[in-house]
Amino acid sequence: MSDIKTYEYVWLDGFKPEPSLRSKVKATDLRGTDKGEMNDSMPPKWSFDGSSTQQAEGGSSDCLLIPVQKYDNPTNPDHLVMCEVLAADSSVHPSNTRVAAAEVATDEWWFGFEQEYFFTNPDGSPLGWEDGEPRAQGDYYCGVGADNVAGREISEMHLQACLDAGINLTGTNAEVALGQWEYQCFGKGVKAGDDLWMSRYLLYKIAEEYGVGVNIHPKPKKGDWNGSGMHANFSNEEMRTAGSKELFHSMCDKLGAVHEEGIASYGSDNDQRLTGLHETQKITEFSYGVSDRGASIRIPVYTVEHDWNGYLEDRRPASNADPYKIIAHIVGTLTK
Repeated sequence: MSDIKTYEYVWLDGFKPEPSLRSKVKATDLRGTDKGEMNDSMPPKWSFDGSSTQQAEGGSSDCLLIPVQKYDNPTNPDHLVMCEVLAADSSVHPSNTRVAAAEVATDEWWFGFEQEYFFTNPDGSPLGWEDGEPRAQGDYYCGVGADNVAGREISEMHLQACLDAGINLTGTNAEVALGQWEYQCFGKGVKAGDDLWMSRYLLYKIAEEYGVGVNIHPKPKKGDWNGSGMHANFSNEEMRTAGSKELFHSMCDKLGAVHEEGIASYGSDNDQRLTGLHETQKITEFSYGVSDRGASIRIPVYTVEHDWNGYLEDRRPASNADPYKIIAHIVGTLTK
């Protein structure tokens, strides 16, 4: 049996306003030096050409990949590896948003990200829109039937691939517009961000096999169509087990006091989605309320019915938001 293992290194590049995902595969022998046994720890750090990813200049182009999470790979290489990016001198690279999240978020903090997106054809049109704009919204949300759904097979393959990789997806469903989907990704601490990024990577890769694209822009279709968000459900130990109305309101007030900072961390072009229509609050306003999907932050009825023990849902993040920035903002704000 070969001692060579393959590792698919995944990282975030330096593109703005949001980074793109990059990857490359390393084949290496990780046997231990003493007994010849395979080392089951993280694979080694690696380098890449940062001048090709807007993370370095050509004259000094080396950047470092530092593995931070390892996943079973449901496709060809043995493992998927989520990496941080460091500069050549091992300092934190400016594009590395994970470090700030890791500094504030312990595993006490739980996150459930609701990732919405559109499947797209090679010409950029949403899947199912090949003959032009379909009939109005109404039948598509959690729909069934060829006239109501496009892309189900890819969504279901993605769900299984994430579960096989050890990423805790808690569900998936067709969304309000034709060709639009959502999945829910649960995690603890900074690993919640790692899992969300890796789940996106698997989504792009699986859709690629079908010749289909993935669009996570918050408003890919103008007009009377829902945009795409990434609602962030969150809680800490106190919220889950020793909550009160006063506690939850105080947390909402803290987040409201830095609303503009939150919006700056919640994805570009979000003004096209947060209009006050289509189950959103206006981007310039902040509000919260029980079971209110038109508020900036929804207090779920679950929380109220469990004697104010539960979680909050921040409905402001866009579908293209960086989960590390969301974690850093929410936890950083609520622990000051």
